Amino acid sequence: MTGTGFVHQALCYASDEEFLSGTADFVRDGLVADDAVLVVVRADNIALLRDALGAAAREVDFVDALDWYHFPSRTLGRYNDYCTARDEGGARRVRVIGEPLWTGRSPAEEREWMRYESLVNVAFADSGHWIVCPYDARILPEAVIAGALRTHPQVTLAAAEGDVDGGRGTLDAPYTDPADFYAECDALSRTSPHEPRPAAPPREVPFVRGESVAVRLAAAEYARRCRLTDGRARDVAAAVHEAVLNAVRFGGGRGVLRLWNDAEWVVFEVADQGGGHPARPLREAGFLGHVPPDPQAARGHGLWVVRQLSDLVTERIDEDGAVVRIHFRR
Repeated sequence: MTGTGFVHQALCYASDEEFLSGTADFVRDGLVADDAVLVVVRADNIALLRDALGAAAREVDFVDALDWYHFPSRTLGRYNDYCTARDEGGARRVRVIGEPLWTGRSPAEEREWMRYESLVNVAFADSGHWIVCPYDARILPEAVIAGALRTHPQVTLAAAEGDVDGGRGTLDAPYTDPADFYAECDALSRTSPHEPRPAAPPREVPFVRGESVAVRLAAAEYARRCRLTDGRARDVAAAVHEAVLNAVRFGGGRGVLRLWNDAEWVVFEVADQGGGHPARPLREAGFLGHVPPDPQAARGHGLWVVRQLSDLVTERIDEDGAVVRIHFRR
């Protein structure tokens, strides 16, 4: 392994030259060190980097960010799969340039993508990989740039115009611990006026232990009535099934499925009243299915599967029970 320890770095750039200054040598150094190199950025930045690298670009895996940055958990799953396939049992470093897409995101989606950036620090904490996340200061709102400072332990900025050395500096960011950032995101999801909420009382389907099949069929039928494709209806059934199993196992053996939709989302909410046990600490709970589980683990896969199948998931899990909202984009 070249180098030691996981590195997660934000690159805030304001010109094509600054983008290349923060990425081209990073790629070249990785190739010299025999690191695997993955670049997932906008198409225009792929073209810039290919031109700068010349023949060396053939040794790099390029992916258009539009193909990967759809939904946070799926994106994290893809990075996890790529790194697992190439790190040769921890003996090889993987270098990633990953540029999240922020344009057109709703406030709820923007919050979940910021949460994703924070959780990257948890998912890869025990690896030796190096991830650089470019942020285009020319087009991104201040709130997104501020989020980058809080979710990346290191931030690289272009030197101010007129700086005598004309170089770049790597600064310690006002970094926020992922557990604290996670809790802030949860608090915002409960109070934000931008959260998808039913305009009228939703349809309710109560369930008890042993009735998960009936609830799954009800969810799939509702998805088809809302004109989701058959494939997405199957994803709905599987995701709701996993959430219901969790509710039965940890929520006292019963709960309720609530269904509603609006112009943008079809929503499936699985709620229970808790099992009479104090909520587990967030770190012990494994960040509630946001982080890829150990494939050999007997438990801990349910919410990860839910997140891989759906488009957006929010949850509240505490002593009073759990409420898991599973969103599918229309």
